[in-house]
Amino acid sequence: MLNEFKDFIAKGNVMDMAVGIIIGAAFTAIVTSLVGDLINPIIGLVSGGVDFTNQYAVLAGDVPAGASLEAARETGGSIFAYGAFIMAIINFLIIAFVVFMLVRQVTKIKDAATKAEEAAPEEPKGPTAEELLAEIRDALKANA
Repeated sequence: MLNEFKDFIAKGNVMDMAVGIIIGAAFTAIVTSLVGDLINPIIGLVSGGVDFTNQYAVLAGDVPAGASLEAARETGGSIFAYGAFIMAIINFLIIAFVVFMLVRQVTKIKDAATKAEEAAPEEPKGPTAEELLAEIRDALKANA
């Protein structure tokens, strides 16, 4: 059973998947930073600083008026945080769009590289072994 497990782990597709997951986790941090640190502030400037994160409704409990979402949650009341959900959806759409644009560019680069390989002229091939042997045979017959 241990040998079967080693064989399973050593297969290329399992290793490729592991590398993909690790790279994906690192890439997630980059995309999250891109969206949170670069794109969201620009959207905030364009939209006049609209941020839905602190929008909520109190379902039960005593929450001071005008308290932030974090402060409202700390009171122990039942909070319907629809603003955080809206921001999560907006962030998802932005991240999905950024990933789409990156994948689109990578695909274009791959396609260009593939076309360049296909367009490369083939080097002329020399005679095959059979053709050389036939020439030698014919030359030996002619000299005999």
